[in-house]
Amino acid sequence: MNPCVSPLFPDVSPIAGDTFSLERQLVRHGAALVAGLDEAGRGPLAGPVVAACVILPPDCDYQVFRDSKQLTAQQRERLFALLRGNGAIIGIGTADPREIEAINILQASLLAMRRALAACTEANGGQEPDVLLVDGTSRVPVAIQQLALVKGESKSASIAAASIIAKVTRDRLMAEAHLRYPQYGFAGHQGYPTRAHRQAIAAHGPCPLHRRTFRGVAEFLAVEPDQAAPTQPGLW
Repeated sequence: MNPCVSPLFPDVSPIAGDTFSLERQLVRHGAALVAGLDEAGRGPLAGPVVAACVILPPDCDYQVFRDSKQLTAQQRERLFALLRGNGAIIGIGTADPREIEAINILQASLLAMRRALAACTEANGGQEPDVLLVDGTSRVPVAIQQLALVKGESKSASIAAASIIAKVTRDRLMAEAHLRYPQYGFAGHQGYPTRAHRQAIAAHGPCPLHRRTFRGVAEFLAVEPDQAAPTQPGLW
């Protein structure tokens, strides 16, 4: 079966060049509320993973919402403000470094998505979305019909909008972290494993925002060998 096709909506699939086609098709199949889910921050060595859940208004200019990675910081900020003012229903969820260490980055990303969904539901007066469009290959552990979409930001405006909300929120959190820990340069690299960031960890050791099970951080922890936590060499 096409991974973009839902068993409950077998005739629904993305249409090239129309990033609101899935949402419209699902509405025609009886889904009153369709939400996009995405996260930011799987790859960094520090900081939380942040997820967003967005229900776009049906009459919005959906074409302006694109994958956050294809936008400049200024463009993301502008679209973040647009989403906050155009009637979109938005929820944000996070998982902190200790949670990432405890359950691994994939499960922490799904936890952040579940929290974002809960926040979106609360913002919508307690009414859950009928269908979730989720970026990636994994389903969120909730009892709501879902379509997981690889490169979903390019296929669904709702997912693209969620990617923008998640990215801007996380960048702002890391800018705040820079004020507390300026020696690491978080404002410049947002916790990603740049050369400058790795050099700062080597020089100063990890701070409380670092993910202690990640390679690039774990080897700088001052712990006894038999107490060291297992490393997470990759994103999965």
